[in-house]
Amino acid sequence: MPELPEVETVRRGLAPSMEGMIVTRAQVNRPDLRWPFPENMAQRLTGVRVERLRRRSKCILADLSSGETLLIHLGMSGRMLVSGDPLGNFVHEHPATQKHDHVVLDFENGARVTFNDPRRFGAMDLLETATADQHKLLSGLGPEPLGNDFNESHLIGVLKNRKLPMKSALLDQKIVSGLGNIYVCETLYRGRIHPTKPAGDVTEKRVRSLVPIIRKVLSDAIDAGGSSLKDFRQADGELGYFQHSFDVYGREGEPCHTSGCSAQIERIVQSGRSSFFCPICQR
Repeated sequence: MPELPEVETVRRGLAPSMEGMIVTRAQVNRPDLRWPFPENMAQRLTGVRVERLRRRSKCILADLSSGETLLIHLGMSGRMLVSGDPLGNFVHEHPATQKHDHVVLDFENGARVTFNDPRRFGAMDLLETATADQHKLLSGLGPEPLGNDFNESHLIGVLKNRKLPMKSALLDQKIVSGLGNIYVCETLYRGRIHPTKPAGDVTEKRVRSLVPIIRKVLSDAIDAGGSSLKDFRQADGELGYFQHSFDVYGREGEPCHTSGCSAQIERIVQSGRSSFFCPICQR
């Protein structure tokens, strides 16, 4: 499932074609994805302007001139692809409609945005903008890791005396939103923390160090266009490249990148998810 860097990469790719533009035509090609599409979704999107395109955790939110917000969740295999952009940012003309092109939005500037999702685990919804944060995918989320509300005091406070493993703590969306398996593994490696170590046993100094580490890992991934492992594509259809910079994720049996370390990367399973780590650097 795309994590924060992938979703932010898509948002940035969509913004030049969508922000400030009016939807001239909306086409909805099936009744549902993960859940049913909103009633009269095509009609409610047609003729409205996208005032702002933002991200909350792993969701893209398009605030509309109608007072509604279009929520987009990519799920496991969802892609938002742009074609026909008159600004010249994208080279693709409008392709023929594909089997899994479930929602197609045409804009006044000639751009077309297509939501393609082969596995149909993605979702779209229309919410009142004023109360959008009450949606089931948004309510209860912790602070954004790249925002000011995510700081050393917050992380120290929420991890204090907690017995759950550090891997599970950083995956908890109520503690910090947007992190997933890939970037938690990379963060714990850079922070030299074993994924099974109880959160409450990590020293305050080590917890403090995680705040800039998390931000650096995410920023590095965004700069690289995210990580493409299976289905992820940027808005222009290109792959992300951060997977070529992984220190531990997916590298079981390969040598540790730390200079002077002779260990090989190991993998364990925690709550059904693979955790990759260095047994020497992350004791």
